[in-house]
Amino acid sequence: MKLYYFKGACSLSPHIVALEAGLPITMVRADMKTKKTADGADYLAINSKGAVPALQLDDGRVLTEGPAITQYLADLKPDSNLAPKAGTFERYQLMEILNYLTSEIHKSFSPLFNPATTPEIRESTIAALGKKFDWISGFLGSKSFLMGDTFTIADAYLFTLLNWTHFVKVDLSKWPLLVAYQARVAARPKVQEALRAEGLLNCSAARRAYKGLCNNSSACVPTAILWP
Repeated sequence: MKLYYFKGACSLSPHIVALEAGLPITMVRADMKTKKTADGADYLAINSKGAVPALQLDDGRVLTEGPAITQYLADLKPDSNLAPKAGTFERYQLMEILNYLTSEIHKSFSPLFNPATTPEIRESTIAALGKKFDWISGFLGSKSFLMGDTFTIADAYLFTLLNWTHFVKVDLSKWPLLVAYQARVAARPKVQEALRAEGLLNCSAARRAYKGLCNNSSACVPTAILWP
């Protein structure tokens, strides 16, 4: 399988999931400006939407949209426990939180990545995003991960979204539960592997950002997210 990605984009989520599941996958970088892949192929011929991620199966079929891709990957390795069994109530709860992440949090970042956004729109966007963070922080509560004690595909997604706050200069310290959660996920070995593969690690910046919340000195956070 090939996973088409762009450094630090939402494609980081299925990248993490593939590694957590132990699935063999080839990472192919796609340039979001030229719409060309690293080997010069026309990315629009692979994904006509022109966005990442896209998962190309060995038989040539292509699946797009992060929440769909991560569920597919998790179902390939059910023993990984990255998603509850299909058809269970718990699976629909997972889909519920994935829906919230993609429609309410993910898309709320879009104006913050647009250089044409006015200061007024930026301020209102951050205020609206803060309300989403209020809710997701309350939902997380005392749990280790979004679905309880088990890391799932939803955590790979939320972690990716929270990392964008560094780039768009949104102060996440207002939500200490989310800061601690981000550090907890960042410390996972497979998350570290994905970040390292995409060239996103900066240990000194991580230590400043987490202010001791992460006890793993090798755990770092991405500091140069380039595209939502």
